[in-house]
Amino acid sequence: MNAITYKFGNDINTDLIISGRYKFSITDPNQLAKHVFEDIDPEFHKKAGRGKFFVIAGTNFGCGSSREQAPMALKYAGCQAILAKSFARIFYRNAFNLGLPLVECDTNKIKSEDVIGVDIEKGVVTGPAKSYILCIKPFTKFQKDLIGVGGIVNYYKKYGELKIES
Repeated sequence: MNAITYKFGNDINTDLIISGRYKFSITDPNQLAKHVFEDIDPEFHKKAGRGKFFVIAGTNFGCGSSREQAPMALKYAGCQAILAKSFARIFYRNAFNLGLPLVECDTNKIKSEDVIGVDIEKGVVTGPAKSYILCIKPFTKFQKDLIGVGGIVNYYKKYGELKIES
């Protein structure tokens, strides 16, 4: 998949992804998506424009509270995957449970508003005009299955049980 990138730094917490002030006031994920990253960049939703994009970050992306609204809002805003050096553990689990791919790789070469390609099967990220190729941490079969069906609820509906294989 190819998409434009929006780059953030280290330690982007769930309150910066989607402010806690929306935790109970907005339940519609499409409406929640309009507020992604608004405390960092109030115009982010206009830039992202419900199109396909990748979020790029440094270390510890998704730290802070364990609210599921953070990966859900990103997914509904059009985020195709998040690429970072590392992720907070609970955010990692919540994202995959929603079918949102988290790609672990060295993100130093990726710039904001680059158009890059991410190939989970081949395990690579390709920079603009193939200016660089980055290797990604391999996904397990279970992770690929979760992404393929759109998350844990759809996985369970399809298979009737969890078949976790590496």
